[in-house]
Amino acid sequence: MPHLGRRLAAVTAALAMSVTTGAMSPASADPRHTDKNPTATGYGGAVSTVDPEASAAAIEVLRKGGNAVDAAVAAAATLGVTEPYSAGIGGGGYFVYYDAKSGKVSTIDGRETAPAGIKPDAFIDPATNKPYRFTPELVTSGVSVGVPGTPATWERALERWGTLSLGDALKPAIKVADRGFVVDDTFRNQTKDNQARFEAFTSTKDLYLQGGKLPEVGSVFKNHDLADTYRMLARDGMDAFYNGPLADEIAKTVQSPPKSPDTTLPVPVGSMTAEDLANYKAVDQDPTHVNYRGYDVYGMAPSSSGGTTVGESLNILDVFDLPGLKADQPAVLHHYLEASALAFADRGKYVGDPAFVNVPTKELTDPIFGKERACQLDPNHAAAKPVLPGDVANYDASCPAKPAALADEKDTENISTTNMTVSDKWGNVVEYTLTIEQTGGSGMVVPGRGFLLNNELTDFSAVYSATDPNRIEPGKRPRSSMSPTILLEDGKPFLALGSPGGSTIITTVLQTIVNRIDLGMSTPDAIAAPRASQRNTASVTAEPAFIDKYGAALTSRFGHKLTPSGDSFTSASEIGAATAIEFLEDGRTLAAAEPVRRGGGSAMVVKPEK
Repeated sequence: MPHLGRRLAAVTAALAMSVTTGAMSPASADPRHTDKNPTATGYGGAVSTVDPEASAAAIEVLRKGGNAVDAAVAAAATLGVTEPYSAGIGGGGYFVYYDAKSGKVSTIDGRETAPAGIKPDAFIDPATNKPYRFTPELVTSGVSVGVPGTPATWERALERWGTLSLGDALKPAIKVADRGFVVDDTFRNQTKDNQARFEAFTSTKDLYLQGGKLPEVGSVFKNHDLADTYRMLARDGMDAFYNGPLADEIAKTVQSPPKSPDTTLPVPVGSMTAEDLANYKAVDQDPTHVNYRGYDVYGMAPSSSGGTTVGESLNILDVFDLPGLKADQPAVLHHYLEASALAFADRGKYVGDPAFVNVPTKELTDPIFGKERACQLDPNHAAAKPVLPGDVANYDASCPAKPAALADEKDTENISTTNMTVSDKWGNVVEYTLTIEQTGGSGMVVPGRGFLLNNELTDFSAVYSATDPNRIEPGKRPRSSMSPTILLEDGKPFLALGSPGGSTIITTVLQTIVNRIDLGMSTPDAIAAPRASQRNTASVTAEPAFIDKYGAALTSRFGHKLTPSGDSFTSASEIGAATAIEFLEDGRTLAAAEPVRRGGGSAMVVKPEK
């Protein structure tokens, strides 16, 4: 779907509207942040998100003396209001933090977990003994909902590094939820794409399809239930989410979904209990680390596959003099695509939740392993796909290398996620990716609470295999592709970036790094450039603009097969929606977001000038 809406234009339309009912009403004179600027340069801290309300919330916190962590939580909570189909307290994510004082990068794994009562055949329809059809049956269900990790992530981040209380960090989001935000084309189209799923639940229909109608572009959408939920959390802390009445209500929604009496969707029920919520913990862990052309690249370790797969790809590419090929962009892109395929083969073979699987993170990010994998990259021709994974138990950078057996996996990650990048005046940096998985998550709003529950468990392999590192198991985190990444130069931040996009998150982050470092693009140009994604499949998924620009050369010179991007849930042909901040040599920060994808992003700085 074309995400061409601009909330500034939407305000004009809203002012012309005369009547709307319920929580959707004409825009009033009170200030709403609607103008989207994809780049901003200045001092005192910066932010890049997909949404101007979220970016403004972060800037408000920074201007009042809060740090990057405080601002990130404020922005994330606001995204739960304005981008509820991509993020919110019903989901999870990964938080990467650079501490300027210590020079250390740390992370929090806030990925959702499987309930204790889940069974290996949870995704099998007992009526047919075959897997549920992925969409809409499996994603629109209680069985797809993982125990949310986002609230615990916010609380843990503020405890470790923040300066504000949770209540103060939630204030901007509460204000936006109460006064509302202006509906743009993206929000309306995403609601329309999910209309049949949302109509399956009384609570979701009541919130997002009031009066049985789609929200009108230019109207103001308010979510008083979510404002009240945030107020409760501000007052009582996240213990009020994971214990007590709200936990009981979440478990009831999963076990007994609030189905509309006329829905034809089966809505398989889940097994989550209040005890599952009480037992949830966000996990502190070390980041992944590789060195790429003198830059220290830090990412998210498993349960995310982002850090290992981006890191291994960079180790493979580091063998080749891509800056020397800068004048031949198709050749550089060929290397990028082939390195991605090799790293994705290893991702499928080895990566899962390290609490359940012996994940060889050290080996996958070892530059010697990367050099050995680079032996398989032909600079002149694309290899037949899928390529075989490497052998992490036996490598020495020699060529040829003996491969391991191919993993049996199917990519089921959906594209709807959101990402933010935040910095402050002290030089601290946050890169944070959060999600509820499917656009609209499970489709289920917790009645009276104003937020959607995730369908994150569909990231597990659909069919159970005892040898699959991503098999379903009680308490386990499903493998993710979220790739929040921070690059340091001489111990100081150079670039922080991340993206939504399911498994294309990895390739979006990787391609943006290649664009910036190897092709010498500016960060805004590196983000705006057309994208392609090779995930060890027979053909490369590519945006139409990428095919128009590079398709002929990549096909005729290197033998790549390119397929136009798009997904089975919407008509979108976009890959990713990145945000980034670059730290310039003159002391300024450059915040950059998408100029077009998802309707364009929002970059802001505290002070445009000193």
